[in-house]
Parts: sequence; C-alpha cells; structure tokens
Amino acid sequence: MLATVKAQERPDYSGFYDGIRTMVAADSTSKLHVASITVSGNKKTKTYIVLREIRFKTGDSISASRLYETLEQSRALIYNTNLFSEVAVIPLITTGSDISINVIVKEKWYIYPTPQFKLVDRNLNEWVNTYNADLNRVIYGAKFAHYNLSGRGDQLRIYLLTGYARTFAVSYTAPYSNSALTEGFSVSGGYTQSREVQYKTSYDNKLLLFKADGFARNNLSLAASYQLRRGYFRKHIFSLGYNYIDISDSIIDPKYNPAYLNGDKTYVGYPELSYTFQYTNTDNINYPLKGKIFGGTILKRGLGLTGGINAVSIEARYSRYIPHSRNWNSSFQFNANVKAPFKTAYINQRAFGYSDLYLRGLEYYVIDGVLTSLAKYTLKKKIISFQIPVPFRIKALPFIPFTIFAKTYADAGIVYNRKELDTRLNNRFLYSTGFGIDILTLYDLNFKLEYSFNQLGENGLFLHAKGGF
Repeated sequence: MLATVKAQERPDYSGFYDGIRTMVAADSTSKLHVASITVSGNKKTKTYIVLREIRFKTGDSISASRLYETLEQSRALIYNTNLFSEVAVIPLITTGSDISINVIVKEKWYIYPTPQFKLVDRNLNEWVNTYNADLNRVIYGAKFAHYNLSGRGDQLRIYLLTGYARTFAVSYTAPYSNSALTEGFSVSGGYTQSREVQYKTSYDNKLLLFKADGFARNNLSLAASYQLRRGYFRKHIFSLGYNYIDISDSIIDPKYNPAYLNGDKTYVGYPELSYTFQYTNTDNINYPLKGKIFGGTILKRGLGLTGGINAVSIEARYSRYIPHSRNWNSSFQFNANVKAPFKTAYINQRAFGYSDLYLRGLEYYVIDGVLTSLAKYTLKKKIISFQIPVPFRIKALPFIPFTIFAKTYADAGIVYNRKELDTRLNNRFLYSTGFGIDILTLYDLNFKLEYSFNQLGENGLFLHAKGGF
C-alpha cells in the first residue's frame, strides 16, 4: 500500500492502483466515492486543521484517473503547514467504488526555549571572512517559540537578546482565526538598540559602519496583519505597521550620510501599509522540487509622496520547480522591484545583498538601488539519501534523515540607481555561476555549500543555512 511519506519522498500508490487500473481502462470517467476520511497521529494539532488542507470532503466523488494527483496534492498541502515531519495519505477500497482515506501524520517538536547566537553581519560568509568570526560581533540571549500553541498552527515567539545589540520582541500569528478556516491575523512588536549602524555603501559596494560608545540607533516597531485564504493555494495579506527610528546625531553629518533619513532630523516616526499576494503550489514549501510559487507586494511607507522617509515599493516574484527523470530537478527564480521616488532615504534603497536577494558568488557585496531584476537557474540531482539513528530513545525523533543533492547554477541581475549614487556594481549587467551540494535534513533544515565564480574574476566557497520553521 503506501509507506510513510517523509520530506522529499514520493508516495507509492502502485499497490492501490492495481485495484483500479481495470476500472479506469474500462471507463475513463469512472468515479470513486469518498466514504470516510480519518486522521491519526495528531496529538496536539486539531483534526479539522488537517482536514482543511485535503482537496475533497467525505461524500465527494473523485475521478479514478485523477486520484493519484488529488491525493498527492492533498499530502503536500498538509505537509506545507509546517506542522508535521511526516505525512501519509492512504486510500483503501471498501466496497465497489467506495474508498476510505486514512491520513497519518507525525507531529514536529513545537516548543523551543532555546539560547540564541545571532550575527550582527548580513551573513555567515561576511562574519567569517571580513571580521574573522569576531565573537564581539554577536547578539546572544534567549528565544521562546511555540509553533502550534493552541493546536491550530498558531505561533508565539518571544526574543530577549543582548550583546552587540539589544532586542526585546514578541509576535503572535494565528493563520486560522475563524470557523471557516479562511482568515487569520498576526500582531508583533519590538524594541532594538544597535551599537553599530550601516550608514552608507561605498563605491566598492561594501557597507560603511558607524560605531558609537553607546547605542547609535534605537528602533521601535509595531505591526498587525490580516490574512485571507479561501482556497488552497492563494493567500492575501494586508498589513499595517508603525516604526520609530532615533539615530546618533553624527550619522547625518556630511562626513557620514545626510541622506540616511533623507532629512535634517535624527529621528522619524512613520506608518507602513502593504498588500501581499502569494500563490504556493509545491511539494515542499521549504525545499521545493516540483510546482510553482509566485506573488507580489505593494508597500507604502510614510504618509506623503516625496521627501523624508516616504516611498512606494512594488515587488514581483516567480519560481518554477521542475522534476525530471532519474532524480534530476531544475528550478528558475525571478524577482523584480521598483521603488519611487528615485530620490529617497538611504534606508529605503536596499536591493541585492540582503536576505535571499543576491547573486551566488556576490554575497560579500551590497548593491543599493531603486530598480532591480534578478534571475536564478539551478540544475540538481539527488545523489544519496540515508538515516542516522539517534542514540537515545526519543519516540518523536528515532533517527535523523539526510538527503544530498549535487547541483550547478547560474545567476544574472541588474540594479539601477541614480548617477550620483553609482557604484562599481550599479547600473551594469551582473552574472555568476558555480556548483555545490545541498544537504537536507531534519525538519527541512538545509545547508548549501556552493563554490561560485563571478564576473569580477573572483571565486570562493560560500555557506548558507535555512530552517524549516
């Protein structure tokens, strides 16, 4: 029948299909009636949260020729809630054309009271190579996170951090807040004090840092959002926030960057209003091998149209993941962004070099701009998959899985900025290429080891890590 489905494994319905192939051959329009749906293995998660992700209900009829597709899509939707480490959807023929569906899940660990060790720098590569892994440039403290507080997929996070910066932050997200499970919300707030401020970008696309004896920047942020998800793949998010920034007087001095806040004051409070559309239809939201993701965001910062912190940003994203035979996969990702007005505060001009927006091989560089375009292509092959038993008896974690992919890739992009802000890498076509391996393990935590070459004639090894929560 169907074995338990883990991350990146494909369900095997071959045994079940032996019983319906004859039916389909005789009548391609034959229907299977869903007599019952049962869910097991969910000790914390509410059963109706699992049922919400299944693409059919008890009493529905499913075309026999589309049964595999429907079951696999439902399995992926359940897995992509990020609540389970394993999901199996098992169909059983009961009588005649009736089937029953058994959904078996294995819940993740949801509670993480963990110590924190965060880097001040943009990424691990910069911390190690530019600052020699200086332990003075870290933020440490504690984080409490519960990723399924009430069993409805709601998340509570609390951060208490000190060291090179101080942070107190709390957030709560409830993706299913109404009885129809189509609406959700989130609220968050935080206060951060930083000893070091990235006040400008050099001509060589390096961040210039302002350091103070005390704290050079204080930042208060408050935000709330409303989420609408009536179907299975589309989500609409409406967000409203407020930010207050207070910086050291020296930062807006002509010696540093008078355009940091685009004004003559060292403090500013401003609202943010945004709308985001997301379409997600993949086999694994954390490490997709099949499907597509696309969407966009419109962000308005400030109450005015020009001057000060005021800005409008429009971003579009598209990703396509294509499986091939013999464990080969390819992917294409595209991102474009435009910001207006073109003359805006320095803190509004972030482009390449932050978060996941970068060319592989140019991780050490920051490229500011108001118009950006980035394309990435990856070809990979799964080369091995294995499990390592945990030496201690932990029922929820009997072993640690590993899957390793070998890959090659090529990236291209461009960032436009005003002529007076031109740098070495602005306003020119950028490209890079390379090869590497991806290591996918517990809870879709994946490590990327990449050896990249860029158009500047540079090459080197880069490490990236991303978690499944």
